[in-house]
Amino acid sequence: MQRRKFLKNSSALTAGILTVPIIASSETRKKPIEPSKGSIPIAICTWDFGNATAKAWEVMNKGGNSLDAVHQGVMVEENNLDNRTVGNGGRPDRDGNVTLDACIMDKDANCGAVLAIQNIANPISVARKVMEETPHVMLVGKGAEQFAYEQGFEKQNLLTKQSKKEWEEWKKTSQYKPIINIENHDTIGMLAIDKNGDIAGACTTSGMAYKMAGRVGDSPIIGAGLFVDNEVGGATATGVGEEVVRTVGSFLIVELMRQGKSPQEACEEGVKRIIAKNKDKQDFQIGFIAINKQGETGAYCIHPGFTFRTYTTEGHVNNPSGSYLKS
Repeated sequence: MQRRKFLKNSSALTAGILTVPIIASSETRKKPIEPSKGSIPIAICTWDFGNATAKAWEVMNKGGNSLDAVHQGVMVEENNLDNRTVGNGGRPDRDGNVTLDACIMDKDANCGAVLAIQNIANPISVARKVMEETPHVMLVGKGAEQFAYEQGFEKQNLLTKQSKKEWEEWKKTSQYKPIINIENHDTIGMLAIDKNGDIAGACTTSGMAYKMAGRVGDSPIIGAGLFVDNEVGGATATGVGEEVVRTVGSFLIVELMRQGKSPQEACEEGVKRIIAKNKDKQDFQIGFIAINKQGETGAYCIHPGFTFRTYTTEGHVNNPSGSYLKS
């Protein structure tokens, strides 16, 4: 999959039941798409996580809302042991501990997040509990883990044999050098608009492989890795999170759409802002996706290789993103 090559050194609103079959298509566009025509309902996610968007579409097809769609959609990858950059089986930090980050945001600007949580396989579900059951937005580390147990989540060893084997191999050199489009990091960020026109988003990750203990990137940070404004649209990010945090990237893209830019134009500007702050450093990857209230989409990245999945009444497609650098 293209998504496994990511980190070079470093129609209208529908009133009834949806009718598109819930089947993950292998269709992939060969060229970056032009600014899209609006389509509602819609599910969109970073990378070629077709099973995730298929699940989100299934939820909405059965009458579920956008919040349930993104929640259940990203959980598909949290439970996918073959995806060692999200959820159960994620690659550990340099000390061998699997720490997970996730956030979720609904149509009313309610949001919840967990950061550096251990021993819990579905951090997105804990993040939703934070949003719905506490007066807080973020819980961190041991506090987040204790809250999860209080909410009935079970303790689980998340370090699988494969991830442990890779970590032990890494320790022989202990070099930390993220590789663009040959990656050790696959965040899944998802946005959805349901048949009522309401937007929600979710983002979950195990973070950079072999990171320093305690490191948190952009993924669980509302405004950086994910932002939703139901009057405007939503955006989410993947890549080297530190750079997204510095520009509050997802919030920026939504605000640019509020000012009249299309999702595509806004994503391009978001990447350009990051490039402007790294004039002498382009050996890292960032990818943004966005949707506006009309269901138009956009995506842009620094280096070629980033793709994003869309599921609409027109089909289920993996789309290549345009990029700032062309080779």
